[in-house]
Amino acid sequence: MLKLKTLLVIFDARIAPPLVSSFRGAVISKVGFQNQIFHNHDGDHFIYKYPLIQYKLIHKKASLYCVGDGVDEIHHFFGLKSWDIMLQDKLVPLKIYKLNLNTFNMNTWDKKFRYSIYNWLALNEKNYGIYHAMQSLVEKISFLEKMLTGNILSFAKGIGWHIEKPVEVKIQELKGEKMIRYKGVPLMAFDVYFNTNVFLPNYLGLGKSASHGFGVVREVKEKKIK
Repeated sequence: MLKLKTLLVIFDARIAPPLVSSFRGAVISKVGFQNQIFHNHDGDHFIYKYPLIQYKLIHKKASLYCVGDGVDEIHHFFGLKSWDIMLQDKLVPLKIYKLNLNTFNMNTWDKKFRYSIYNWLALNEKNYGIYHAMQSLVEKISFLEKMLTGNILSFAKGIGWHIEKPVEVKIQELKGEKMIRYKGVPLMAFDVYFNTNVFLPNYLGLGKSASHGFGVVREVKEKKIK
């Protein structure tokens, strides 16, 4: 079991979904590229590891989601005299709308948790071809379950959590399958409901480009029958 700190910061600035990457770039420019945890790059080279600072759109507002060491390092932004950012040549003042700091016990359980994941980029270029060559929905769902299991394991590795029990993932519903454009490139995104024996904090990002607001996880609460 691992104790994991998370920090969700929702600003009052409303931005359109295509501007999340621009918001990310503006924050990175503000804190400086010497702070690698904000962008996972070493010079021009991308560092392949789980992003501990993620940029999202929550309630249509620009938001930051910090995980583990990202919670400690976010002071490089909040310690600045001004939080104003330049967003597409427009000065945007950032004021905190909501702030939520949590500590979670990361563990696998005998019970299952139910989650949704929105705009999940599950496939790379190679896997895209494999997925579309599959004939049956059952085969595709099984393939996506393996991808999601891998994403959870990558997240665990990124926060230094060694999962000792097998990770179980079962997709309950493939809610949506759509093409979206990311950096001008068309990518397939999925909206999925799934169960897993791994606890996942709300607003955590999984899959490709989680730092840009894709693959946002939310727990689905069971409705009580009155």
